Amino acid sequence: MLPEPYRTFVAEIANGTNEGPMDEGGLLPLGAKPDSWVSWKADCWMSPEPFDGTAVRKPDRPFPLVEEWQWEYEYYDNALHSSPLHETYQHGSVLLGSDQPGDYWTLVVTGPQRGQVWWLRDGCATPYSSSGELGVDFLDWVRDWHLGQGWWRSE
Repeated sequence: MLPEPYRTFVAEIANGTNEGPMDEGGLLPLGAKPDSWVSWKADCWMSPEPFDGTAVRKPDRPFPLVEEWQWEYEYYDNALHSSPLHETYQHGSVLLGSDQPGDYWTLVVTGPQRGQVWWLRDGCATPYSSSGELGVDFLDWVRDWHLGQGWWRSE
């Protein structure tokens, strides 16, 4: 089951829109992937197994993170980190959109971060914050996105 208020938004307002500030197709319909998802080649992808944008996403599996992870700046051990890296991009979330290739907005739908919006980018994953508050839900994020404001944009 999708977290509120995203579930109501998709059911009663819009299942995606091409209007708004995102560069790659606006707010994506439920289950869609941004155009660059399949062809994206990360500069800071540390896993020996390449990112597979054609793989089936698994939103029913737990999202693996509970706090920001910057793998490009940490000691990266393939045996410990490769699986969580792939799971961060494929498990426990639905894709909301992309500002550019390699920068993806996702809504966590399973696990302790359920209902929060995360930013996945080349080298790190972090929860979206609004006015310094971490753990922002879809409603706050979509409001910022619609207005074209937020910490990801120069204001």
